[in-house]
Amino acid sequence: MVIKSEDGRELRSFKFKDEDESQEVRAVERRVLLEALANQLPSDAISFSSKLSSIERSDKGETLLKLEDDTQMSAKIVIACDGIRSPVAKWMGFSEPRYVGHFAFRGLGFYPDGQPFEPKVIYTYGRGVRAGYVPVSPTKVYWFICYNSLSPGPKITDPSLLRQKTKELVGNWSTELLSIIKSTPDDTIIRTPLVDRWLWPGISPPASTGKVVLVGDAWHPMTPNLGQGACCALEDAVVLAKKLAQAIKFGAMSIEDAFTSYGSERWPRIFPLTVRANLVGTLLQSDNPVVCSVRNNIVVPKLVRLGPMLEHTNFEFEPLY
Repeated sequence: MVIKSEDGRELRSFKFKDEDESQEVRAVERRVLLEALANQLPSDAISFSSKLSSIERSDKGETLLKLEDDTQMSAKIVIACDGIRSPVAKWMGFSEPRYVGHFAFRGLGFYPDGQPFEPKVIYTYGRGVRAGYVPVSPTKVYWFICYNSLSPGPKITDPSLLRQKTKELVGNWSTELLSIIKSTPDDTIIRTPLVDRWLWPGISPPASTGKVVLVGDAWHPMTPNLGQGACCALEDAVVLAKKLAQAIKFGAMSIEDAFTSYGSERWPRIFPLTVRANLVGTLLQSDNPVVCSVRNNIVVPKLVRLGPMLEHTNFEFEPLY
């Protein structure tokens, strides 16, 4: 892992085997991860293009789901993993995720003959702008750019406009970063506002109501500053599977109690991570020259240690089977 300033000066570098062998970074393309998970299911288990439009309870106590194609279904159990704009979360009384004042560009540089980069995570910190890249396969390199913006503004999907904006932000930065962006197919470049939701105790609704439960971004959207959003969703799945097994397979509790227990176990991990990710983003996105100077000359080179920096990624659990 290498951390640089926008002028290319190396602020700090880490080798995992030297600093903390218990830690690692694995960069995985989201599409590959989803396909790997989907391939473990029966071929007819997933219905694609089935966006939910509304949810309500039936007189029999089941949950009625209506999709945008007017398909309707009745469900005994609903596990909602439908992202930051989850209609299920809205139905359960959760507030809309809050915009934190930053946007992110993301993309996948593609090198059909093989990408030339070493297995390193490269971060570059500027004033109000930061960027990074890491190889995710022999032919692909993931990159991102975060920048400050007072308001979300209109959605932009035109690839030429997206590329133009990236050049405005980092046009004088690392030539490697610029070459990765240049090697990125149009359909893999996205620009999204960063949002989160702080699950204040006693104020936010619980993770479940009856036999309906939230998982991942639908429940706890967080900024990507700790790299834990999708990881926490996977942790949610492990804990929820364990609780459901206790209820359904062993009869140790009801479905409702299993969902309540899941929420109680996950909240002490989710809430601090969401807050920490937000605060880290505030520091890294600062455009105050004094703050940036302290960050680049004192905090990163002299105070940051790899083990404590990544201890939030540690999650211990017993195998499900």
